[in-house]
Amino acid sequence: MRIRIVDAFTDRPFAGNPAGVLLLDSAGFPDDTWLQQVAAEVNLSETAFAHPLPPGGEADFALRWFTPATEVDMCGHATLATAHVLHTSGAAGGTVRFAARCGILSATAHADGITLDFPTSPLVTVEAPEALAGALGARIVSALDTGEHIGDLLVEVEDERTVRALAPDTAGLVAHSERGIIATARAEDPASPYDYVSRCFFPRVGIDEDPVTGSAHTALAPFWSARLGRAELTGFQASARGGLVRTAVRGDRTLLTGRAVTVIDGELLTAP
Repeated sequence: MRIRIVDAFTDRPFAGNPAGVLLLDSAGFPDDTWLQQVAAEVNLSETAFAHPLPPGGEADFALRWFTPATEVDMCGHATLATAHVLHTSGAAGGTVRFAARCGILSATAHADGITLDFPTSPLVTVEAPEALAGALGARIVSALDTGEHIGDLLVEVEDERTVRALAPDTAGLVAHSERGIIATARAEDPASPYDYVSRCFFPRVGIDEDPVTGSAHTALAPFWSARLGRAELTGFQASARGGLVRTAVRGDRTLLTGRAVTVIDGELLTAP
């Protein structure tokens, strides 16, 4: 079985967020235990598994994502990676539709990259848990719940320098959300190629810090679009690898655009 490692939300190797991608020939998914074991072996923030669906339906492929520890409802970078593999391998062209746990998603390839069409997170302002600032290591300006499919707490901190300097107690973050914490601030320099910065910590699902998180931008995009008064923005996830995500809010849908690069193309020798 062929397996690829793809760096997503980057135009160069060894940056962005790496994802494992397995395109299955079967009409269904193998046993969940095998899927989880493969994801644990790959040991990246997510491994995506996709298989083709019968023609004429509402989607072209079924898609699932696993971290090394668990299955997740939504993943942007591994969807981008899967679409990249489908397009570069010739398995699909134009717009590809995926049936996933969070609904129908689509990915459209074009000259500027691949644009994902994801549901916009239903943000709800909440009171930040009292212990969260201590675990994060920064004063929290505001906090928002991101809804069921993401399950993160989005927290605004004082400035870009604070985001970049965060060194949280990741174990202390576990109790404060279903998946993790998204920390964000407005870009410090108006001349920057991005409008806002973020970092994402998901220790609850086995990822202390995710390099570039597409799903988080379905919450970051509406949050900053409302603040900055523009539907189209660019976010920079300021992890060690880093990556840019171009975002566009379209009501209950958010478009996420980025590039991807295949860095490893190999063979998985253990069949399901």
